Amino acid sequence: MALLTFLMLSPPRCMENANLKCAVPKGLENNSLRAITERRFSRRLVLHFLGINHVIYKASLAFAAPIMPEMKEPEVIRTLKLPSGVIIQDIVEGGGPEAHDGDLVEFNYVCRRSNGYFVYSTVDQFSGESKPVTLPLDENQMIVGLKEVLIGMRSNGKRRALIPPSMGYVNENLKPIPEEFGPRRSLFSHAQEPLVFEVQLLKILSPPSSTSAYSTK
Repeated sequence: MALLTFLMLSPPRCMENANLKCAVPKGLENNSLRAITERRFSRRLVLHFLGINHVIYKASLAFAAPIMPEMKEPEVIRTLKLPSGVIIQDIVEGGGPEAHDGDLVEFNYVCRRSNGYFVYSTVDQFSGESKPVTLPLDENQMIVGLKEVLIGMRSNGKRRALIPPSMGYVNENLKPIPEEFGPRRSLFSHAQEPLVFEVQLLKILSPPSSTSAYSTK
């Protein structure tokens, strides 16, 4: 910061002249150092230097800005704690039929550590482009905790959930898993701690047949 403060200072009056001369202490005017200390600088050189410093200062402000946008706490409709230890907060109810065990569903999600540290999102925070995940609600393919979160949701509904490690990535074959190496490595490095998922159910693509286990017939 001391450097930035220095760069922000306006140039001294001696720099306002077309030709600039460094001051020489009294008594040294005839000294051999005079040739060095009385070195002249052109206005163009000084202005160029100050211009570069201005750019550096502006760039430093940009890099100092937070990377992640400030997120507002959503209004919670209800909170549920399941016997498995999964804690669910309903944010948006959604509409249409509910998702059931075995359904093929499409959804977006954000994964964070319990301390709020960002791990992965299917929605780009800058462009808004999304890469939704399509998975069956099957505990052999999806982490059990997320399956419990999605069951009972309706299209365009949103939930946030705290999933304990025992209901999360107990093996590396369970999904959803980021395709990119960095987020995937980050995810598995925190697999033994609780994870927070913010989920939006987009579509129920193929409901089970009427002969499924939850059928009333």
